[in-house]
Amino acid sequence: MNQLDELQSYSQLLLRLYRAAQDLPITDFQDAALDLVKGVLPFDSSLWGTAAPAQGGPDIHTVHLHNQSREMLPAYESVKHLDSAVATMFAQPRATRGFQLESWFSDPAQREIRDMMRRFEIENMLATTVIDPSTRFAHWILLYRADRDAGYTAAEVARLELLAPHVMEALAINRKMHLERLGPADQDTLPRGNAIADLRGMVYHADARFAALAGEEWEDWQERRLPAVLSSHFQQESERFRGRAVVVDARIEQQLLFLKARPRCRADGLTAREFTIAKLIAKGDTHKEIAQTLSRSPATVRNQIQGIYEKLEVGNIAGLIEELRLAD
Repeated sequence: MNQLDELQSYSQLLLRLYRAAQDLPITDFQDAALDLVKGVLPFDSSLWGTAAPAQGGPDIHTVHLHNQSREMLPAYESVKHLDSAVATMFAQPRATRGFQLESWFSDPAQREIRDMMRRFEIENMLATTVIDPSTRFAHWILLYRADRDAGYTAAEVARLELLAPHVMEALAINRKMHLERLGPADQDTLPRGNAIADLRGMVYHADARFAALAGEEWEDWQERRLPAVLSSHFQQESERFRGRAVVVDARIEQQLLFLKARPRCRADGLTAREFTIAKLIAKGDTHKEIAQTLSRSPATVRNQIQGIYEKLEVGNIAGLIEELRLAD
């Protein structure tokens, strides 16, 4: 293949990669992206994820397995303190390097990690990492080969070094597009702040609106990590977080929190029962119809409706509907 043909092939791969990032759901994208890479850089299995440095080996935050058993993760946890390859990759902000199992893990003290890798048919590994120098948080891709004699060449290392930034950027695009598709249909008239974080609170993306709202709620907000109270809330329950100044909704998918934030409004002060009644009022139901629907007395519902109007500081249904709209 001449140089022009090689450039055209590379261009076509990138076009397909970014098209897949826009078109595919997050459940399918990473496998599709790795299949594209496999077409120009053969491998048997792969891990793709994020991690932070820690004593005793990397602290893995997210991981996607491609043609690998989930049993590999707990098996690796028990031997990760022996993984000298990880220490090498964490030593610089960006690195791509090949490792041969027998030669790299040749120390007798590393027998356990050699045995673990062979159990999962790993003889050669090609690793690429991008590390935030301020947090030491790493985004990484590992490509594995089962054939002991199929070591990665210098040309293949260079190929992954070229491709990796595009593959990681395409993943970020895919996740942001998924986030934009979540939420109410009237997103344009009711702009929310958007963010993506992992379940440990590390932020992967936060737009200016989310940052501004978070700053109003938490004076010590740091954009690279979720406030501890917010991260803890969504680890324990799925209901929306209601703060002093902000309301945050989250969906957990692919080991990530997809977050949407908006300013707190008066409707957030309604109880669950009051909110239900307010929705029925907005639909046009009378207090008697609501009483029948909820199996309550008309007098009780009439008093609750009065309390709802007072809490929302409105005097008619149009005002009530507007306040409910702000709380969608």
